[in-house]
Amino acid sequence: MTRTSSQPRRRKTPWRRYRTAYLFVAPALIYFALFFFLPIIDEFRLSFTTGFTTLTPVGGKNYANIIHDSEVWHSFGITVIYAFSCLILSSIIGLLLALILNQNFKGRTIARTAILTPYMTSVAIVGLMWRNILDSNTGILNTILGNLGLPQQHWLTTAPLATLVGITVWQESGYVMLLFLAGLQSIDPQLYEAARIDGAPVSKQFWKITLPLLAPTTLFVVLVGMIGSLQQFGLPYIVTNGGPGNETSLYVYQVYRETFTSGNLGYASAMSFLLLIVIVALSMIQLRVGRKKEAIL
Repeated sequence: MTRTSSQPRRRKTPWRRYRTAYLFVAPALIYFALFFFLPIIDEFRLSFTTGFTTLTPVGGKNYANIIHDSEVWHSFGITVIYAFSCLILSSIIGLLLALILNQNFKGRTIARTAILTPYMTSVAIVGLMWRNILDSNTGILNTILGNLGLPQQHWLTTAPLATLVGITVWQESGYVMLLFLAGLQSIDPQLYEAARIDGAPVSKQFWKITLPLLAPTTLFVVLVGMIGSLQQFGLPYIVTNGGPGNETSLYVYQVYRETFTSGNLGYASAMSFLLLIVIVALSMIQLRVGRKKEAIL
């Protein structure tokens, strides 16, 4: 029996209309709920306790103590210096490398692979390698300086934070180069052709075409680079062990020390939760600024 045109059609509910899409998205939502949101909620719960194996509720005491803890502020301060230094240097070097390797020349693929290799190497291997290279007694760098008649340097004690920044920039620049390279190749070549016909020099093409059209890529580089630097733990742990003194005790390394050296899981959880708030706030600010820039362009 066929339905006549006079019979009203039953409206589909949102669930009936999009249930196939919901089923495809469900595994990802379950994954994020189990491994992202639930740990955050548990961390927030732990931040109101003290102890390590036996947890005792202390209310908001951990947060109040963090405000007056000079070590926490010191670690946060050097983390900010470390993050901005790495971000600025790796962005400039990565952009220069991308501009060079975007040209068509022999051996370009090999050069791209070689520059990207440090990023693909694990932090543990990079840290151990540079700790051996920079060792003041047996390191190959001081051996070379000695053979050249130059004074040997104590890289890990005289300028430890600058050394960490240098190692990070060496490792991250290849990844930044790759992102800028993808951004450069998405720019329409006809824009450059029109600029050349108008007689615009290369420098003007860079400032008027390349840099503005790389704004979304630059925003992504800044966002990812800042978050990664604020969460840095491996290099200070392996290369300098937070020293000498507390000079390279970055924020996450300080969280590690509070957890496993001081045995105060609740205090470390409060520090971690505050770092999460800072990262979320920075991300929202950068995304908002990025939307405004895109609207202007």
